[in-house]
Amino acid sequence: MVLYPFTNLITKPVYHNDRLERKENAVTEHINYLLANTTYPLTSKNLPLIFKDRINELAKIHTTEINIFDLQGKLLISSRGVFAVDTLSRAINPTIIKVLETSGDKRFVDLKMIDGERYRTVYTYLKDRKFKPLGIVSLPYIEDTQYYKNEIQNFIFRFLQVYLLMFIITIIFAYILSSYITKPLQIISEKLRLTWLNKKNEKLPTLNTSSEIIELIDSYNEMVSELERSAELLAQSERDSAWQEMAKQVAHEIKNPLTPMRLTVQSFERRFNPEDPNIYQKVKDYSNTLIQQIDTMTAVASAFSNFASLPVQQNETLDVVYVVQLALEIFNEDYVTFSSTEASIITTIDRSQLIRIITNLVKNAIQAIPEDREPKMVNVHLSAADGFAKIEVEDNGKGIPEEYVNRVFEPKFSTKAVGMGLGLGIIKNIIEGYNGTIAFKTEENVGTTFVVLLPISQITNN
Repeated sequence: MVLYPFTNLITKPVYHNDRLERKENAVTEHINYLLANTTYPLTSKNLPLIFKDRINELAKIHTTEINIFDLQGKLLISSRGVFAVDTLSRAINPTIIKVLETSGDKRFVDLKMIDGERYRTVYTYLKDRKFKPLGIVSLPYIEDTQYYKNEIQNFIFRFLQVYLLMFIITIIFAYILSSYITKPLQIISEKLRLTWLNKKNEKLPTLNTSSEIIELIDSYNEMVSELERSAELLAQSERDSAWQEMAKQVAHEIKNPLTPMRLTVQSFERRFNPEDPNIYQKVKDYSNTLIQQIDTMTAVASAFSNFASLPVQQNETLDVVYVVQLALEIFNEDYVTFSSTEASIITTIDRSQLIRIITNLVKNAIQAIPEDREPKMVNVHLSAADGFAKIEVEDNGKGIPEEYVNRVFEPKFSTKAVGMGLGLGIIKNIIEGYNGTIAFKTEENVGTTFVVLLPISQITNN
């Protein structure tokens, strides 16, 4: 155990000599004080009287046994009990008295081994006011190291307590310091995780931290600026590309009716005969053909115009339930049904655009149902969910093939034989302009359900 080296040190004679000498000096000073203030004559015979009532008090104060002898070595008084005194030697060894008389400092320390214990006994003279010897005082001392061992153990225990306390304080300080250092890094890490090319990214404020972290923050802010510039360039490039593709598509759609119109004019020119009795009917057929092709081009131009620049929003506070029911009145199909869990759902939106959303989705649902499908079903259902008006348009049509699922909202994509496929792209722009969303779920040969969420301000239950 760690205590062994300390034990070896404290059992050395130097320690016990010093300890005995300190105790001897304290007892001697106290005895000299009593001798200086006693009313008895200072003689050897009076020593028992002088210390009769004080020797036990002295022994208790100094935690040691005190024995007083006359100059011949005969025991006069002891702090030990009567029975204990009887077991001790009643006189000092004459050899010790001779050594004491001849020593320069009039002091002698006797060392003995009794029952395995080392005993030290110091002998010294008691003197009167003229420094004449009155008697001999002896102070026995046992070299017991247990007390000091306990002190060392207590010291080690307290040292460990202090060490543990310092260790805990160090951990707390290290945690605070590391938090101070790593907090900016955590903020930067969180910002980097939330950095997107297609969204607005916030710059980091300058923090009160080290210069290295400040440089890192500056680099991040510069990166955000560069990212914004790159996003703008990318968006511009995408817009240009989209308009180029759209222009090609519009040109293609316009050229389609021009060819039959040219052929019709050329044919009419070759076969025109004013004398023909059916001339009026042929002119009428010719006109109808041209008008039909012109209407096709007009529809193409109108669809493109609607997609390129939507009408200015005329927002108003309206009841979604009422407007949806109103929009469904134009459909004559008896399988188009409506249901709502709320009596009214109040929101702010352009009435015509809400009607456009409903009519477009319902029209697409009707067109998605095969002619031979029985029974046919298109259901429009309204409900409220988490602050949004939820519009569901469900049909039991042929569904959307898996390879087309990711292209449904593309501006020029369509699975129908007619039209440009701009309808869903237009209503998606409308819905997102009101901070809403549109999504769908589909299964081939089972049907499709489009789900529109629009923010609402008030609900009235049934």
